[in-house]
Amino acid sequence: MPKKPPHILYLHAHDVGRYVQPYGYPVPTPALQSLAQDGMLFRQAFCANPTCSPSRACLLTGQYAHANGMMGLAHRGFRLNDYREHVVNLLKSGAGYHTALAGTQHEARPPGANPDEIGYDELLTEEDDFDAPVAAAEAFLARKHDQPFFLSVGFFAPHRDDDNGFPTRFDPPNPNYVRPPAPLPDTAETRQDFANYIASMRSTDASMGRVLAALEAHGLAEDTLVIATTDHGIAFPAMKCSLSDHGIGVMLILRGPGGFSGGRVSDRLVSQIDIVPTILDLCGIPIPAAVQGRSFLADPTAAAPEERIFAEVNFHAAEEPARAIRTNRWKYIRRYRDYPHVVLPNCDDGLSKSLWMKSGWTDQPYESEMLFDLLFDPNECNNLADTPGHAPVRAELRVELEIWMRATRDPLMQGPLATPRGRIITPFDAASPGGTKRK
Repeated sequence: MPKKPPHILYLHAHDVGRYVQPYGYPVPTPALQSLAQDGMLFRQAFCANPTCSPSRACLLTGQYAHANGMMGLAHRGFRLNDYREHVVNLLKSGAGYHTALAGTQHEARPPGANPDEIGYDELLTEEDDFDAPVAAAEAFLARKHDQPFFLSVGFFAPHRDDDNGFPTRFDPPNPNYVRPPAPLPDTAETRQDFANYIASMRSTDASMGRVLAALEAHGLAEDTLVIATTDHGIAFPAMKCSLSDHGIGVMLILRGPGGFSGGRVSDRLVSQIDIVPTILDLCGIPIPAAVQGRSFLADPTAAAPEERIFAEVNFHAAEEPARAIRTNRWKYIRRYRDYPHVVLPNCDDGLSKSLWMKSGWTDQPYESEMLFDLLFDPNECNNLADTPGHAPVRAELRVELEIWMRATRDPLMQGPLATPRGRIITPFDAASPGGTKRK
C-alpha cells in the first residue's frame, strides 16, 4: 500500500472493446502494449452497461445504471441521481484530491453548458480530438503538484464520426489483409470497415502514448495509478449495445501503486463497477454504502468459480431493456420487451451495418431469453435456453439474476420502464441512430 494517496491518471476512449494489441488483436497499439507489459492486464474485464453514458456512469460511481440514474445518454437528457457520488467528488472529499478533465466525458452535459455538474476543479479543454486533450494534459502534468490529482483524459475516437467512418491520423491498412471482428462475415465491406477502425485506434493510442510519456518525463509515473479503459465494445453490429461479450467485454489495464506492475495478467471476472471501490481502497478512503462494486486490490489475480458479473441495457438511442448474468462458463440474457427484430437505432451506422441491413438483418430472430455455454460457444451463437438438458442451468441463472435485480432495486421488477419526461428516445425500428454520434 502506498504511504500517501497516489495520483490517478484515467485514460479512456469510446468504443474500443478489447480490440487492441495487448489482447492479441492485429491492431497496433504500442503505447497500450507497453503499459500492459509494465502494469497489469485484466483479460476478463466487463462494463456494466454497453452504452456510452451509462457505462461511464457505472464505472465512475461503482453503481449499476438503474441505481445511479444514468439509464440512457447524457446528451439525450439522462442524469446521475447525485453527482456527489461520482469518483471525482469522493476523492476530493475523502483525500483532498485536485481534479481535472481534458477531453471527452459522457456522464453529464458538455462541460461548457454546465461546467460544475460533475464537479471537476478544472476543465482543461472540451476538445476531444487527438491533440487538444494531450496538450492540456502535458501542460497539467508539467506543473508542481502539492496534492494528489485525478486527471481524466478522454478521446472521442475510435467512435464513429458524423460520416459513419472513423476519425484518424493514420492511413488504414490494406483491407485485403484485414480480418473483420468475430461476429461479422469476411467481406470487402467488413474488411474496409475494420481497417478504418484500426487506423483510428492507432491514432488514439499514439495520443495516449504522449500523455504517458509526459507522466514519465515529469517524474510522476512511480506515484501514479494509471487506468486505461473504454466504455464498451466497438461500434459494429452485434457488439456495442449488445450484452454479448462482444458488447460488454472491455480493455482494462492498470499500472502503479497497489501491485499493478510487472506485466501481470489477471483472468478473474472483473466489472467496471469494481474500479471505484478499488481506487478508494487504495487511497484509504471508506467505501460508501451506495457503491455496489467490490475492491479487487487485495488479490487482483484471484479467480473463483463462483464469480458473477451483471450487466444491463435500458436506453441508448432507443429503448431496449435487457439484463445479463455471466459466470466463468455461462451467460444468461433476458430481454424485457418484445420486438419483431433487432433494435436498429442502437447500432451505429457504417459499412458493416449497411451490409447486414441489405442482407435481411431484420429477418433474423430476436430472442427474449438466451443461454450460452461460453466454453464451447465463446461467440454466443448457439442459444441453449430452450434445450431441455440445460433447463437446470437456465433456472439457476434466472433466479440469480432476479435476486440481483431485487437487491439493487431494479425498476424492471415493477414492470416496463417509464421514459422520464424530457428524454430523447428514437423509435425502435428507425434505421439510423438519430443523433448518438456527437455529444
